Amino acid sequence: MSFETTMASDVVGLTKSAPVSRRGFMSATAAVAAGYTLAAGPVRAEVVTTDLNGLEAGDAKIKLGSEEMPVYFARPAGNARAPVIVVAMEIFGLHEYIKDVTRRLAKLGAFAVAPDYYFRKGVDLTKVSEIKDLLAVVNAKPDAELMSDLDATVAWAGSQGGDVTRLGIIGFCRGGRTVWEYAAHSGALKAGVAFYGTLVDPANPAWPKSPMQLAPEMKAPVLGLYGGADTGIPVAQVEQMKAALEQNKKTAEFKIYPEAPHGFHADYRGSYRKDAAEDAWKQAQAWFKKYGVLS
Repeated sequence: MSFETTMASDVVGLTKSAPVSRRGFMSATAAVAAGYTLAAGPVRAEVVTTDLNGLEAGDAKIKLGSEEMPVYFARPAGNARAPVIVVAMEIFGLHEYIKDVTRRLAKLGAFAVAPDYYFRKGVDLTKVSEIKDLLAVVNAKPDAELMSDLDATVAWAGSQGGDVTRLGIIGFCRGGRTVWEYAAHSGALKAGVAFYGTLVDPANPAWPKSPMQLAPEMKAPVLGLYGGADTGIPVAQVEQMKAALEQNKKTAEFKIYPEAPHGFHADYRGSYRKDAAEDAWKQAQAWFKKYGVLS
């Protein structure tokens, strides 16, 4: 069996991105200094950056039994009852792009929290340079443990004054899969937004059901944002998920950006497509407003 056939479709989409010129990209040293991951390839010089004006943000740890899970959070300063949005990261760890997304959500009025739920392996994923080494960590994460970690993240945000009655989740790449999985798990979730999340998993005993198999169990409305040029998640598969949800009378909407590849929102990568990314962000905001997460 080849390495590729064992990869989740989100990773296939990442590794088959169109080649890009090195012009317009940071040096590896500058990228690391700026807090970006090593494994995702060259980092664009023109990344989106969100300032801390009007925000409270930083690192924290959530107690999980005898362990502590690192998180990055951002929320409007002085707003003790901001709605809670969990940010589910890509396979690359809790690096600067995910932190910036967290700040972007805080600017919209949310208490956004990005948990580092791969922490138990003792590996800093942002410092890993090879995708195959990342997969050894992230593919071993059991869904049951992941759901428990997300529940603990929500509980922590509530203990810090966040309004968990207005709970959302947003995720990118592997985190997009996490959105679908959590929407089938959590009865407290109001809405989710999945950016190019895997819908059908490769065989993995740690993942009992793929998002497609969980279609009948969805408990919250999900917006799926996908690229028509994604080499790992074909449009036909997205349409199949849409049909499965409709058949089970579940609330979901999908938007496909015809020319966009996998990772089109990742403004630090060559896969970034500005028009699709900006429209998708507007769609995400509207979705969270529609279902009462954002005001």
